[in-house]
Amino acid sequence: MQTNLADFIKDTPEGREADAILRTCVHCGFCTAVCPTYQLLGDELDGPRGRIYLIKQMLEGQPVSAKTQLHLDRCLSCRSCETTCPSGVKYHRLLDIGRDVMEKRVGRSVVAKATRFLLCEALPRPWIFKPVVKIGQWVRPLLPSVLADKVPTPAEGALKPWPQPQGHKRRMIALAGCVQPTLTPNTNAATARVLDKLGIELFEPVGAGCCGALRYHLNAQEQALDDMRRVIDAWWPHIESGSVEAIVMTASGCGAHVREYGDMLKHDAAYAAKAARVAALTRDASEVIAAEQARLVELLRIASAGVGQRVAFHSPCTLQHGQKIRGVVESLLAAAGYELSPVADPHLCCGSAGTYSITQPELSKQLRDNKLAALGAGSPSVFVTANIGCQTHLQSGSATPVRHWIELIDERLAS
Repeated sequence: MQTNLADFIKDTPEGREADAILRTCVHCGFCTAVCPTYQLLGDELDGPRGRIYLIKQMLEGQPVSAKTQLHLDRCLSCRSCETTCPSGVKYHRLLDIGRDVMEKRVGRSVVAKATRFLLCEALPRPWIFKPVVKIGQWVRPLLPSVLADKVPTPAEGALKPWPQPQGHKRRMIALAGCVQPTLTPNTNAATARVLDKLGIELFEPVGAGCCGALRYHLNAQEQALDDMRRVIDAWWPHIESGSVEAIVMTASGCGAHVREYGDMLKHDAAYAAKAARVAALTRDASEVIAAEQARLVELLRIASAGVGQRVAFHSPCTLQHGQKIRGVVESLLAAAGYELSPVADPHLCCGSAGTYSITQPELSKQLRDNKLAALGAGSPSVFVTANIGCQTHLQSGSATPVRHWIELIDERLAS
């Protein structure tokens, strides 16, 4: 694709990156066929190719309007288009650059600004988010359905504890995250228990907080970069000392974002090298456990016979498209004796996409309901996934339990 970027951006790092990305696009349209929003809306501008043209026009200095904003806002950032693109177009990076420019050139309504401000300020802060969720649970029957759906039901049963330190030589860092400790506190604890049985100590360094993905994808990119620096600062003493061998991610959305720290902070002289090191150490929980699969299978054999429970796995976009991890969770579940139910169109997004279910509720609900129909087609007893956002979003529309896959592995090892 030929480009002629405007003076305001062409000689900036973002402009040079955008120009290189635009020039890799060959207009083939393969991306359109796998785009969830194009499938729902049938509008070229609601597919990757159309959005690329809109961003190109904006970066070349052409007028932009609320229409441009609408089509870019509707993108899920699911990156399904990248998986299928034969030219390797880094669409998500172009979208990030385009959204940042658009945010500075096109205004938003008072309601939209207030919504985004509250999301940016409340969700990344557990000390705000946790009491808000508690209040929401108390008054849930009084809330409008669009809000009530977003309030999770209180977790049932007592929270299982983290394992006591066993003096394992192998140690790994876990990200507590911003909403996961409140919504699904057993996820990291279950991961710690599984890794403990595999001879690995998992711990959460104090002060890390939100990984930055939430604010970054709400176009509050400078705030997000500060979030990322804070995470690096919390982890760095453990990394610098050589006392940890990996950073384990139990939320694939966080994992996909942290794995790009090196690119996002490459122009920050104080953090570029640290960010690249953090990105290189980051592993999804499924990768870590798969590397120990022989030992896991041995432990499962000792624990009990196969359970034969039928489960349906939803692979988050941030796992299969963002991190290119496919089939790993499924193999671990099968090794643990679970029967995997087939799921049609597994490449399609469930509609969660961070805060998308709040900023684009109608499209999000359609995608959620389509995904639930695909997951339930084989009549599984439970749905499992690998990301907190997908888990809570799917559960909001389903009577079937939706859980993190690591909990099923943990239960098998404890049986």
